Amino acid sequence: MNNKYSADLITLIDDEGNEHSFEILDVIENDDGCFYALLPNNESDINNLATDDSYYIFEVIDENGEQVLAEVEDDILLKKLANSFEARFEDMYSHNENTKNL
Repeated sequence: MNNKYSADLITLIDDEGNEHSFEILDVIENDDGCFYALLPNNESDINNLATDDSYYIFEVIDENGEQVLAEVEDDILLKKLANSFEARFEDMYSHNENTKNL
């Protein structure tokens, strides 16, 4: 069965060569760059999250001509991005709830 509404998944490889699967929650492009909000898609990575509503934010960077995802190291930018993503999540959630009630 082909489900066109399935989650968008991405696999990242860490510095040790281990693969980690994530669901792409959202993408923001702004003057600071392009950023992904990712939720772990396998149990071992989910258990490493601080809370149930935690997610990761990664920045798209150019490394030797190739686009890769890297951790956001600027704490001020990270807080700004988290606020933006969470506002967007809230809008998406409230839109989905309003659609259900129609």
